[in-house]
Amino acid sequence: MDRSRRVLVTGAGGFIGGHLVAELLRRGFEDVRAVDLKALGRWYQEHEGVENVSADLREKDACYAAAEGVATVFNLAADMGGMGFIETHKADCMVSVLINTNMLLASRDRGVENFLFGSSACVYAAGKQTDPNVTALKEEDAYPAMPEDGYGWEKLFSERMCRHFMEDYGLSVRVPRFHNVYGPYGTYAGGREKAPAAVCRKVIEAQLDGTGEIEIWGDGEQTRSFTYIDDTIDGLFRIMESEFSDPINLGSSQLVTINGLVDIVEGIAGVKLERKHNLSAPQGVRGRNSDNTLIRRELGWEPSISLEDGLEKTYRWIYEQMTSGAKDEAALAFQGT
Repeated sequence: MDRSRRVLVTGAGGFIGGHLVAELLRRGFEDVRAVDLKALGRWYQEHEGVENVSADLREKDACYAAAEGVATVFNLAADMGGMGFIETHKADCMVSVLINTNMLLASRDRGVENFLFGSSACVYAAGKQTDPNVTALKEEDAYPAMPEDGYGWEKLFSERMCRHFMEDYGLSVRVPRFHNVYGPYGTYAGGREKAPAAVCRKVIEAQLDGTGEIEIWGDGEQTRSFTYIDDTIDGLFRIMESEFSDPINLGSSQLVTINGLVDIVEGIAGVKLERKHNLSAPQGVRGRNSDNTLIRRELGWEPSISLEDGLEKTYRWIYEQMTSGAKDEAALAFQGT
């Protein structure tokens, strides 16, 4: 990527987008346009020296305005969250297809050269994720298609649309499949938070209110892999600057149960809590892990930050937020408050 040419980051007021804009600036990119639905002041991160724009990219005109003069697009905008959100907001998640559709059309017509679409491990077939001792998912396991209902279908459809824009119009596309990204400067409350942030918040709440209890969704034996944000951002640049254009896993292969996740956070906090398992809460698939064979072979990428180290950084940031009186502004923005 030419550092002097304009780069567009959509979803820039969100978790991954905010960290990506910061890294673009660190790497010397001179012309960065950052766009998000949320009003300025409620972004997770706002950076000086960047064109920060609040716009609804579900609207076609907003996408065409955002793509004006742009050479490279990182399309990370989506209406999404953790399992508590995507299992109860399937229609909202599906409507995000408007963002990718309109951004692809605008990129084609505005002469954009490079386009990255942030996909998800939720595209993988549910039948391959029924056992906590799951076989790590390879890229071809997305087909025959039976992804996560709502959110997963939108991501899989948008992957195909990217492929056909490349075939029909010559737009250079890249499609990372994110696997449970976590870290500081992300939502930890309000219903959109993912498991690592939710567990950190619950452990902190148990310390602060003195209950000594934590609620765990499901029996806690469901498994996942979680990828620290710094590794994710490094992987994004590797993918965008490569010649590899097929969907590719961008995740950690360090499998852990949700109970194990709680163990780690309890260790960081120096507490031991009584566990209350809520078997009626959203749980998602029984097991999911990333097979990194392809990205290691093609790009030489592998996560460098362990779950234990990443969780400590995440816990410390959330603890500081919760004990300083700070509010999860982006979560409040989504709730309309």
